[in-house]
Amino acid sequence: MKLLVLIARLFVAATFLFSGFVKLVDPLGSAYKFQEYFSADVLNLESFIPYALPFSIVLILIEIMLGVMLLIGFKPKLTTWSLFLITLVFLFLTWYSAYYDKVTDCGCFGDAIKLTPWETFNKNVVLIIVIAFLILARKYITPIMNNKALNWISLGSLMVFMYISYHVLVHLPLIDFRPYAVGKNIQQGMTEIAVDGLPKVHDFYLETNDGDDLTDELLNKDKVMFVVMYDLDVADSNGFSQVKTTTDLAMANGYTVYGLSASYIDDLLELNANAGLNMEWLFVDATVLKTIIRANPGIITMDKGTVTGKWNWIDADDFKP
Repeated sequence: MKLLVLIARLFVAATFLFSGFVKLVDPLGSAYKFQEYFSADVLNLESFIPYALPFSIVLILIEIMLGVMLLIGFKPKLTTWSLFLITLVFLFLTWYSAYYDKVTDCGCFGDAIKLTPWETFNKNVVLIIVIAFLILARKYITPIMNNKALNWISLGSLMVFMYISYHVLVHLPLIDFRPYAVGKNIQQGMTEIAVDGLPKVHDFYLETNDGDDLTDELLNKDKVMFVVMYDLDVADSNGFSQVKTTTDLAMANGYTVYGLSASYIDDLLELNANAGLNMEWLFVDATVLKTIIRANPGIITMDKGTVTGKWNWIDADDFKP
């Protein structure tokens, strides 16, 4: 029995630690996924959408902390029942997504591992069975140290995880699992098929205000810089002056510079005038832009379709032409 409990404990702890970590390094990705769940077409809880980011951070911290607590054997009754309840919620959401074909990817493992809705549901079924077993056999979940040490380990872990979530929101994800990560080639991503049957890079079209498609031209060009502002209304205006400094430097060193946005052209031209920006704007789907870079504004450089650099505006002075 003790061996079975140990195996089950390690399995559940590893699952929650991995799932929590891959989302902890990119909490905005989870927030976007919750916005999708809260939308009118899914759960119809649109009033929750503005709170998607804090909700996702809290849930990520709970998830990864439960993995830590189970691993070290801290408060086994509280831990196992909490694991059961949170998995029960995930089980319902993934069943709802799979049965009604509402969300093609639940985001359970962030962008690190993509599962179909039914694969995710089946994973949660296995998890909840194993967790139920741990609840029944929790007397065999032994702590690895004394309670005082476990308290400090738990508190220290929470502090580290909170710092990581803060750091990646101010800068960029520590690990980029998306097909637009530094070193990835966009054209190659257009030929690779994901689990949902779509290319890993799809809906990537760079259109002028007149409707001209510049996608192929810019993906075959060296020294290209894109300034990404998926929505000007929620862009951080503190970054506009840094964007000007960086784009001016890039242009002076032979870079072709364009802004990418899903906002109205009149608003973007007004921004150019007010911030002194000297770049044309291309139009891209907002979801694609949020996938490309977790910053608004953010800066990305490419060389013949290969991503060579990505910066949140606050780190844009790290750009070296």
